[in-house]
Amino acid sequence: MTMTQSELHMPPRLLAPGGTAADLATHGQRYGPLSYGDPAALLRTVAASGLTGRGGAAFPVHRKLTAVAEAAHRTGRAPVVVANGAEGEPASRKDKTLLALSPHLVLDGLQVAAHAVGAGEAHLAVEEGVSYLESAIAHRGDPVPVRVVRLPKRFLSGQASALAQFVGGAAALPSYQNPPVRERGVRRAPTLVQNVETLAHLAMIARYGPDWFRSAGTPGQPGSALCTVHVSGHQPRVIEAPFGTPLHRIVPLNGMSAVLLGGYHGTWVPAADAAQLRLDATTMGAGVLATLPTDRCGLTETARVLRYLALQSAGQCGPCLNGLPRIAAAFQTLATPGPQGATRTDVFRWAGLVEGRGACHHPDGTVRLVHSALTTFATELDAHARGFCTATSPTPLLPVPQET
Repeated sequence: MTMTQSELHMPPRLLAPGGTAADLATHGQRYGPLSYGDPAALLRTVAASGLTGRGGAAFPVHRKLTAVAEAAHRTGRAPVVVANGAEGEPASRKDKTLLALSPHLVLDGLQVAAHAVGAGEAHLAVEEGVSYLESAIAHRGDPVPVRVVRLPKRFLSGQASALAQFVGGAAALPSYQNPPVRERGVRRAPTLVQNVETLAHLAMIARYGPDWFRSAGTPGQPGSALCTVHVSGHQPRVIEAPFGTPLHRIVPLNGMSAVLLGGYHGTWVPAADAAQLRLDATTMGAGVLATLPTDRCGLTETARVLRYLALQSAGQCGPCLNGLPRIAAAFQTLATPGPQGATRTDVFRWAGLVEGRGACHHPDGTVRLVHSALTTFATELDAHARGFCTATSPTPLLPVPQET
């Protein structure tokens, strides 16, 4: 039985109560004034909080802030801060929901980040909602001007180097990250790219301090996270849960064969194993939890996603240009009941060949999904090889955008 927000023993920290958007006046009444403080003291506060990124990598935020500030000092170039609200992950709704309900919390965090690294330029990159966000910014009078950037709707638009390229006026395509964006990003300036949820948490920490932030979660993974929950027969919903919450309290596992953790660059986990797991920053990726009923075919779902991921690649390197389309086509063979020949072996081999060799981590995330599917749905693979599928419902579960 999935739990409501209140039953997770924590009221929402980031999302406006009642599902209504908070204007600037309501935001100020709810959270109180924002104090920036000394940048060095602010960095110590963030370090003490243990905040990690909520965009997928779970990297310590204070280390990222410090690296950008140090690069700016070393090069003498003013840094740039970019709030990443792209959310190119089709199964995720958390960032769009946060920006719709609590835009000023994100904008507060953007100002805090700019102050911490000494930036005089800030951008908010999103796929939609530009007019609404521009209106919110116009009412604020922030010390660092913020420009809203509309991104193309592509899976890789929010990748850090692609985002830095686009904000700087180039195409939203990933680049080999040497040096990394934190040293050379927008117009070759040191650039902080931070997920919008991370910035919202940063705004709360600046207000209430590290002890308050650590009052949720676990000592090793403090705080909470926004999760997009997919359950068959229901609309996706976004909840906020503390790290360490048992997964069976967030999503229903009875009658399920598997759970997708983290989204399309995440992993399939058998439902029996998921029942023993807790919400974990290292496995949550894009914050997606999708349950697969026993009447659906995990191989078919994975094949649909892999085709989408192959089509969404930048096509700039061998793993994306050749490897992912070949893997996606082969996996479609595995998802179709009938003779498979050496296809299963080929998919394993090709996945190993592309891993770690791309211009960005898109191939790595894709083969992570492949490996987990081959393991989690091994029994179904055997059934398909014998010519039949155990699924009884053809209704797709995971959202995959139409091809354009």
